[in-house]
Amino acid sequence: MSESTIEPWLREILRCPACRAELRDETGATGPELACTSESCGLTYRVDDGIPVLLVDEARPRG
Repeated sequence: MSESTIEPWLREILRCPACRAELRDETGATGPELACTSESCGLTYRVDDGIPVLLVDEARPRG
């Protein structure tokens, strides 16, 4: 299973709430994250205890 510990079936259907692009697993300074694959959006969402926090207001720009 991926580092974000998200169930594979759920991981397949998750999309960026801002632009609907696919998300990829990454590891940030605070732990597992999901990063938008769109070059124009580029938001990153944290994962808390295996639960993705897909709130645009709490996302951070990739960088």
